[in-house]
Amino acid sequence: MALLVNRRQVLTGAATAAGTTVLAVAAQRARPAHGADTTAPFLLGVASGDPLPDGVVLWTRLIRDRYAAWSGRPVPVGWQVARDERFRRVERSGVAVADPRLAHSVHVDVRGLEPGREYFYRFRVAGQVSPVGRTRTAPHPFSRPDRLRFAVASCQDLQNGYWPAYWALADEDLDVVLHLGDYIYEYDPNSRFPDRAHVAPQTLGLDQLRTLDDYRNRHAQYKSDPALRAAHAAAAFVVTWDDHETENGYADLVDELDGGPAHQNPYEFARQRAAAYQAYYEHMPIRAHLRPGSDGLRIYRRFDFGRLARVSVLDTRQYRTDQPGTGDLGPEQPGRDNVTGTLTGDAQERWLTQGLVHSYARWNVIAQQVMMSRVRFPNPTGPVPPSVVNLDQWDGYLPQRDRLLRLLSDARVANPVVLAGDIHSTWISDLKLDFDDPASPTVATEFVGTSISSDFPAAFDAPIKQANPILNPHVRYFDGLGRGYLRCDVRPDSWRTDVRVVETIERRESPVRTSASFVVENGRPGVIPG
Repeated sequence: MALLVNRRQVLTGAATAAGTTVLAVAAQRARPAHGADTTAPFLLGVASGDPLPDGVVLWTRLIRDRYAAWSGRPVPVGWQVARDERFRRVERSGVAVADPRLAHSVHVDVRGLEPGREYFYRFRVAGQVSPVGRTRTAPHPFSRPDRLRFAVASCQDLQNGYWPAYWALADEDLDVVLHLGDYIYEYDPNSRFPDRAHVAPQTLGLDQLRTLDDYRNRHAQYKSDPALRAAHAAAAFVVTWDDHETENGYADLVDELDGGPAHQNPYEFARQRAAAYQAYYEHMPIRAHLRPGSDGLRIYRRFDFGRLARVSVLDTRQYRTDQPGTGDLGPEQPGRDNVTGTLTGDAQERWLTQGLVHSYARWNVIAQQVMMSRVRFPNPTGPVPPSVVNLDQWDGYLPQRDRLLRLLSDARVANPVVLAGDIHSTWISDLKLDFDDPASPTVATEFVGTSISSDFPAAFDAPIKQANPILNPHVRYFDGLGRGYLRCDVRPDSWRTDVRVVETIERRESPVRTSASFVVENGRPGVIPG
């Protein structure tokens, strides 16, 4: 269906009149360009996520201002889903309850929708109507779609710069957005941009968040960015976390390698993690079952887009064993020796295996947080050893990576593709059964997306580019300078990934361009320039 005006204006402006329905309003309200204007209680915007063939999760959170609760009582919230942006054909409607125990967040798991269809949605409370969001259900499970278009985003450190990539993403015509972690950062206020400094936590000096209010306020601050709100309003998101939504470098209930007052034992850290997980749930359009106060929340899950693509979304933080070694960068041997180490935990690994082995999809996607490809970096501290690896990635858990890559080969999983973020740079690689043997079979392709705004040291870009042909011949493309996202166009016979980068993150608005494109052909693992 053709949109009547610019997509941003439709999706992020206020809702229009809807007759006698539960969300009826007296007159059409203006739709501001870029969706920059919102009013209480919808200052954090609207979002949708976790699309199924018959349903989708709708989200909003009621607040008076960025950090003030809407009220102390449960609040009824009307919602509508329509086929058109003017809400003349309302398909589903109802009333949800915004619970103060969950920060007046609203999660509506709407069912009874048609597969593979575009819908529009909105909320109403206390006479105020929310911005309009656009979403799309997944195709029928037995259908054979001819196309799936999605973006891959991650790592949006608000203090490091602005998010023009989200304005560009909002203007794309996407079926879904995969966000692979580091949605917020936990650090103390410290930014060269006066309007991007983090809101202060309860305890300054720890360079981390501790309390539920700390995490709620940080999520609210990030959601207040108009570019992020526009992106959420433009397409359904499928989200998973990495470490910064809780604390840098944590593993299960093992705190970061820090000291003094910042360090916590597992009991203390469990309380912090419970607060982080609850705030994450409260601010995400995610289909999950939260028990407030629990230090666990299952978010690994699977999405089928007909017989075209199966997407397995992993959680490589909550169940992982602590990384080997004493820091991120180190020699390879600790990763090789880590025979009991796991990024996923046993239960999630079995779940992933079953989903891959029993898949009928043309493309089988593993969407997760950290780079899977073996990558040797020039040793920044000296000539011995000549190279090091990042033990916080799959290089620190080599036996599990070997099991997974061997499974993909032995089970003949159709067209496996791995997606990742975390490292604030773009890496496109062939995944080998034996990375030390250039003639070893390529069993999968990996696309690692750059960050929305988080920093990659510019001084590392040239040395890595120079070293990759020697140390990492399976790496087909690397860029450490561009900020942006990946745009993927999946069809039955091919997969195309465009690397989308913005000119600068020094300004709220910036042009976007495609810096590189790569293609994977059906039945032929490995990438070719597109």
